Amino acid sequence: MAESTQIVDTTANPAPLGLLGFGMTTVLLNIHNAGIYPLDTMILAMGIFYGGMAQIFAGWMEWKKGNTFGTTAFTSYGLFWETLVFLILMGKWGWFQAQSEASMVAYLFMWGLFTFVMWIATLKHNKALQVVFFTLFILFWLLALGDYTGSAAIKHFAGWEGIFCGFSAVYLALAQVLNETYDKTVLPVG
Repeated sequence: MAESTQIVDTTANPAPLGLLGFGMTTVLLNIHNAGIYPLDTMILAMGIFYGGMAQIFAGWMEWKKGNTFGTTAFTSYGLFWETLVFLILMGKWGWFQAQSEASMVAYLFMWGLFTFVMWIATLKHNKALQVVFFTLFILFWLLALGDYTGSAAIKHFAGWEGIFCGFSAVYLALAQVLNETYDKTVLPVG
């Protein structure tokens, strides 16, 4: 009779790291979009390292756990932050022509479309995750509309909506950390 070996996953949950990288960076960028302070190196550094690299790491860890949704979401949004920072910097550094408003509309629209489909996938997950993705696809399309119309009012409104989106991800991340730490529901996620 052959013996079988069952491998038990004892690795940590990478989702809080990815959600915090996404959420905190999103809040900080959207405080800028709301018109409260200018785009500066703080936002760009967060985009490269916490919004970008931390989410990519979380995506790789989700892959190890066999989580296709987590792998796709965290790796994609981590690379979103990396591309966004480089879109801003490459034109400033003179490497390439700066992005046009039309190209940013296409960029933001496509990220919104991707996020809309990912939101559909969240309907099989908790309500808190559904809120994160729903508000994120709205954010991308508001930003695309703001660039398309040139409306500062739409961009500022998008900034406030983005602050809510980012904080919803921070909430979900901290709920997961607290709920797992205390092995009970400290913060509900639905």
